[in-house]
Formats: sequence, C-alpha cells, structure tokens
Amino acid sequence: MGKIRKFTDLIAWQEAHKLVLSIYKTTSLFPKAEVFGLISQMRRAAVSISSNVAEAFPRRGMKEKNKFLPYCPRIFK
Repeated sequence: MGKIRKFTDLIAWQEAHKLVLSIYKTTSLFPKAEVFGLISQMRRAAVSISSNVAEAFPRRGMKEKNKFLPYCPRIFK
C-alpha cells in the first residue's frame, strides 16, 4: 500500500464503507413498517462509523483523533 493521502485510503474507512453498503442492501429487504425505526437507526449507526474515521483523519495528534475514534468499533482501531 502506498502513502495515505486522504481518508478514503485508510483500510478502516474502506471496511466501514463496505459495512454501510451492506447495511443499506440488507435493510432494503426489511418490512416498510420499519423505515422510521430499525432501518433508520441501523443506517445512521453504520454511516457514523465511516464519518468518525473521516473526521478524525485530518486531526494532528492522537489526543485530538481520540475524540472521534472511541465511537468506532474496536475492529477499526
């Protein structure tokens, strides 16, 4: 792997993005009654992971990055 220039180069973000796509695909099969309940919650949670990785990327020190990364599952650390 080459030099990491942007957050999309991070393996953690790539895996989180795959999770988002998987969650959207899976939840599209859920009953329509769940659109404003479980579907919405699962999708927001999945997007939150990749968003936190992306938001932490430009931060300078680990102290600053740690403000965002605790919200990511341990697998992405």
